[in-house]
Amino acid sequence: MHAIAITDTGMRWQPGAELPTCGADEVTINVAWAGMNRADLMQRAGLYPPPPGASEILGLEVSGEVSQVGANVTHLKPGDPVCALLTGGGYASEVTVPAAQVLPIPAGFSLEQAAALPEVFATAWLNLYIVGDLKPGQRLLLHAAASGVGTAVIQLAKAMGNPVFATAGSDEKLAFCRKLGAEATWNRHHGSFADKVREWGGADMVLDPVGGSYLGQNQKALNPDGRIVLIGRMGGRKAEIDSGLMLMKRQRLIGSTLRSLPVAAKGEVMDALYETVWPMLESGEIVPVIDRTWPITKADEAMAYLESNSSTGKVLLAIPQT
Repeated sequence: MHAIAITDTGMRWQPGAELPTCGADEVTINVAWAGMNRADLMQRAGLYPPPPGASEILGLEVSGEVSQVGANVTHLKPGDPVCALLTGGGYASEVTVPAAQVLPIPAGFSLEQAAALPEVFATAWLNLYIVGDLKPGQRLLLHAAASGVGTAVIQLAKAMGNPVFATAGSDEKLAFCRKLGAEATWNRHHGSFADKVREWGGADMVLDPVGGSYLGQNQKALNPDGRIVLIGRMGGRKAEIDSGLMLMKRQRLIGSTLRSLPVAAKGEVMDALYETVWPMLESGEIVPVIDRTWPITKADEAMAYLESNSSTGKVLLAIPQT
């Protein structure tokens, strides 16, 4: 099969990659579209190796058509249009994935739209409603809110009854966040957000892909019994925590990654998406946000764009059909 190889001169789309055998509980997909994520940038830079046993090929989400199903798979068949959450291997013409991580695409959706769903909505659901245990009416502070994950989180939180305070790096991005449903916003270039969040009513939970210096500000923005769910480290590995404030206000700091979860746990998240989020997508209450698309042969260009922080929503790669 064809796949992206990382070379000294960039990423090259080339033949010769080996497709894993489809096991009894797995599905093989002819890939039409692959979603690009910041985890791919980190893996390419050598900062985020795939979990043991996972494909070394980049790519954590795809859409396409099923080409083969394992003996134990009953809810899918060859020819079905699907989208899938991966542990790796998405930048390829084919991928084999546990069936628990594969869903039929929402009714009325194209394969392009469907490729923008698995990673961001699985990340949103896992961290808001499983890890973060966000209850109806509780208030959310969201950083990097115009990212692919951020645009999913805003819409999902609004639909589930959780007001959102969103931060991002430009007034244009913040205007888009408000259009999606954010109740209040703050430009990160205008200084600390903590006081503004407190004026808004404080946050019961923070979803933070930044970390670093943001953690101390997050603590100040939290209401009693609040929690910070850290899902990235764009702001660096080191941070200073006020342990006194943590004790006094009964705060919790929780680290969370989707990629390294076992298949059964990922399956539970995907089941929740199918039951709760898919109907919202089919009704138009929630929409996938796609910024730009590139052919897989221009993956370097697409990755440079994502790394520039210019995007609002998802960046997708189109896979040639042979």
